[in-house]
Amino acid sequence: MKSKKMIIATMVFGMAVTGSAGVYAGTNLQKISAYLNHSIGFKVNGTAYTPVDGNGKALAPITYNNTTYLPVRALADALKVPVTFDGSANQVVIGTASGTGMPDSGSTINLAAVNYSAAQKEQIIKAFANYQGFETAYAPAQMISGDSLVSIGGGEDGVSFLFKHMRVNVSPRDYSYDYDGTTVKLSNGTSAKWYTPSDIPMLTFKLDDRYVTISSPDQSLSKAKLEKVAVNVAKFSK
Repeated sequence: MKSKKMIIATMVFGMAVTGSAGVYAGTNLQKISAYLNHSIGFKVNGTAYTPVDGNGKALAPITYNNTTYLPVRALADALKVPVTFDGSANQVVIGTASGTGMPDSGSTINLAAVNYSAAQKEQIIKAFANYQGFETAYAPAQMISGDSLVSIGGGEDGVSFLFKHMRVNVSPRDYSYDYDGTTVKLSNGTSAKWYTPSDIPMLTFKLDDRYVTISSPDQSLSKAKLEKVAVNVAKFSK
């Protein structure tokens, strides 16, 4: 069986990042005649898989000169490897951009406690108190090691916890409802849904009488890491 590194290495960079104009700009484009190969199916870890774009539309591999090219972002999401596009360097970045090693598979994930200051604790309590029937405060108890809390704020869509590499939103509304996505089971048995309303994958799950949505705005945290953090969102007490 090919390693994850080899699988990712065979993906075509031209299909890497949906909606990134920089992929198609410049003078190094070469016109070819290729075929969308709808006859090829996929399995990821033994489970049938259909690659889709950010809008949930099914994608097909491209066959050109006896070589088959696969959509990078779709398979990277399936394999839980972050993929981004660096417009300034015109590069597809698979895994982390820092060169600290192989993209993580989620097998070794280190968490750290979120140590809220007294002022932040008061801010959390007040933020939830602004919502009638929604006063019970919830907050992430842990984060990925090396991350840090930046701000806490309330708005029309709930209370948001913004970290350096992560955003956690606690809301009375399920904003994933209108989007196609993939259902997963978290380690605590909770059913959650991955979906991509724009370019950033989001994970939403129901927690008691509310919905929690977790994402990595800079896409530096893998899906496996975000799922690990998700199970540590709980009722908050001072």
